Amino acid sequence: MEQNLLAKNSKLYLILVGILSVAIPVVVALLLLVPQTGKLGNLDVSALPTLNAILNSITFCCLIGAFVAIRNKNIRLHKRLMLIAFVLSSIFLVSYVIYHFQAESTKFGDANGNKILEESERLAIGMLRYIYYFVLISHVILAAVVVPFVLLAFYYSLSGQIAQHKRVVKYAFPIWVYVAFTGVVVYLMISPYYK
Repeated sequence: MEQNLLAKNSKLYLILVGILSVAIPVVVALLLLVPQTGKLGNLDVSALPTLNAILNSITFCCLIGAFVAIRNKNIRLHKRLMLIAFVLSSIFLVSYVIYHFQAESTKFGDANGNKILEESERLAIGMLRYIYYFVLISHVILAAVVVPFVLLAFYYSLSGQIAQHKRVVKYAFPIWVYVAFTGVVVYLMISPYYK
């Protein structure tokens, strides 16, 4: 019954996937490019980066567990783990938006917290700075790219279109795993510089 309802409304769901696939990256880009500091009054969001890293860690574990489950033909466990990963990633997205709407940006290597990367700080972090920015930029770009793939994979799965689901998952899964893993790496690298 649920699959028939999804199949009948496929055009509506695909339009929704398209809208979300554009809206989510645009909102995130605006938050990163246009400082929004303090728009939520005195709301303390300092714990959100740690929460986000935890959400990414659990998502990564769920994705790997779901991969193992499907390889072992345990479809029920696979579905549960993928649903958990989807919910956790959705919570992450809300938390990420709230954090970047409220908090000042943090510069990698800014040990004294003055928002300026001084020459001594630049020398102290050396080549690590380039590694950090490579991981960060690839993480952000692929996080935007993966949105439509994940949404389509879920749609195809829920609507019983397993052949299409498998085709989309070939791309969605490795990108999502990379994004979840590098989210944690980015946090571990930038966290010493949070206020």
